[in-house]
Amino acid sequence: MDRRRIVRASVLTLVLMLLSAGLAAATPGAGVSATPLVRGTLEAGVKVHTSALKFSTKEDVDVATHTITVAPGGHTGWHSHPGPVFVTIVAGTMTFYDADDPTCSPILYETGDSFIDRGGGHVHIARNEGTTDLVLSATYLVPVGAAVRTDAANPGTCPF
Repeated sequence: MDRRRIVRASVLTLVLMLLSAGLAAATPGAGVSATPLVRGTLEAGVKVHTSALKFSTKEDVDVATHTITVAPGGHTGWHSHPGPVFVTIVAGTMTFYDADDPTCSPILYETGDSFIDRGGGHVHIARNEGTTDLVLSATYLVPVGAAVRTDAANPGTCPF
């Protein structure tokens, strides 16, 4: 009888530890809302070459556009994307931190700025350290049917 209770308690403790570790590893956002606008599939073999741009697809990819709003003090949580993301700041200022940066140096993007997140598992966090809503438009290029984002563990390079 005592042995069964010890085994049950040990199993319960192990399960709780594993669940806690899984919850601690993910860093979901806070104060963020995402509104999916549209998603469609771009076929393999597309080639666009201009004097300013070269773009081609080797496989079918989904193109998904979202409007994302981050309240003052909010953040996206540490995350990555399976493919590149084209981002334009619609309103406010976004403070971007790269998990690969051991100095945790902020990169500021203001209204009207655009940039490309390279995707491919590149872990980062976007924060609204201002006093007004941060609004951005994000267009994701991802494998067909894939999620546009993957939560990541805090890399420990920043104090938050």
